[in-house]
Amino acid sequence: MSNSYPSPSAWQKHVERRTVLKYGAAAGAFAVGGTALAACGSDSAIDIGSASGELRIGSNLSDENPKAGLQAVADAFPNKDVSITINTTDHNTFQENINTILQGKEDDVLTWFAGFRNKFFADQGLLEPITDVWDNITGLGEGFKAASTGTDGEQYFVPTSYYTWAVNYSKNLFAENGYSEPGNIDELMGLAEDMMSDGVTPFVMANDGKWPIMGTFDVLNMRMNGYDFHIDLMGGREKWTDDRVRDVFTQWADLLPFHMTGANGRTWQEGAQALQDGQAGMYLLGTFAASHSDELAADMDFFNFPEIKSDVGAGALDAPIDGFQLISDPNNAAAAKEFLLHLSTSLSQDAYLSEDPSVVASSSEADTSGYNDLQKKSAELANNATGISQFLDRDTIPDFAGKCGDMFAEFIEDQSKVESQLTDLQEQWDAISADFA
Repeated sequence: MSNSYPSPSAWQKHVERRTVLKYGAAAGAFAVGGTALAACGSDSAIDIGSASGELRIGSNLSDENPKAGLQAVADAFPNKDVSITINTTDHNTFQENINTILQGKEDDVLTWFAGFRNKFFADQGLLEPITDVWDNITGLGEGFKAASTGTDGEQYFVPTSYYTWAVNYSKNLFAENGYSEPGNIDELMGLAEDMMSDGVTPFVMANDGKWPIMGTFDVLNMRMNGYDFHIDLMGGREKWTDDRVRDVFTQWADLLPFHMTGANGRTWQEGAQALQDGQAGMYLLGTFAASHSDELAADMDFFNFPEIKSDVGAGALDAPIDGFQLISDPNNAAAAKEFLLHLSTSLSQDAYLSEDPSVVASSSEADTSGYNDLQKKSAELANNATGISQFLDRDTIPDFAGKCGDMFAEFIEDQSKVESQLTDLQEQWDAISADFA
């Protein structure tokens, strides 16, 4: 199998639909010993093995398996003249303090995300272009390159993996109770009612950090209003006060009684534990939920969130791309660029997946023979998607994404104020986006 997501045309469509704002919408193992690895026609070869000194990596991969994966990547780095220090910060704290981290310049290379959130910081002058690194990359297709390209045409990101957002569930629980994957919203509601009758809470929801349930809004909006409307809403070409958006929250309100309460105080890891322990039957989250534990990974399966409207279908989904970026004026640019090139290779990505098999490698040269069922299914789902979004907090202005997170967190606690909340959200968009006109 191949890791062909994302297609260049799909990504370009995503970008073009959001150019209303200033910031747009929104390889094999390499040689050591001083030899240069260059793509055909490249005149900016990276001098492999020539760097030395300390390289500092700032990482948000704080959970056990991803953290071990990054360490395996560092251990596999061929240039032993470079001493690698990994500074790990918990995921939410890292995201909340990314501006400070970028400006503090304590680290050279940072974990981050493709899409608007990478382009935004590139346009702020906080990232160093790595087009010369891309000139030497051989395992990443044009779609990944497009997803890594800033508004100035330079590349600022090296994608290393992706995953899909879906409804995760316990295979054992489904088998024991005779449950089957639903094909539409009525069947999903019926399944939830059956679980309630069996004494099982249908869904666990976790929203510590106010980002996880953005995925719920994303999928409901895409199922009800389509991919194009969703992307246009993220870019300000549609209004949050539109009746179609209001209908999304009506549908969401219908689903909330089937969820475990207390979501805003629950981490995604605690949600994964609830699924593992059988406290809930389903969990709408990225397939990275499987990285919580080997026990959950062995028992977890997932299904694509089913269609709500037959004329819209269920082809669109969130499939975020993760990777690394280079801060502006890094302390050790030579080592950083050599390491970024390493990150694109099968040597690096195979090392990572040996510790964290919950995601799909970005490199077409990565070894997929050992993919587990979750990885195979996730890759197939993404490759067959009719529209791919990166995730709300990667698809719109960062400051506005925070306002959405606040509104969603309030909504799941009290659905009576949605009209005024959506009016306020549109006003927030108008004020924030004015700075990018």
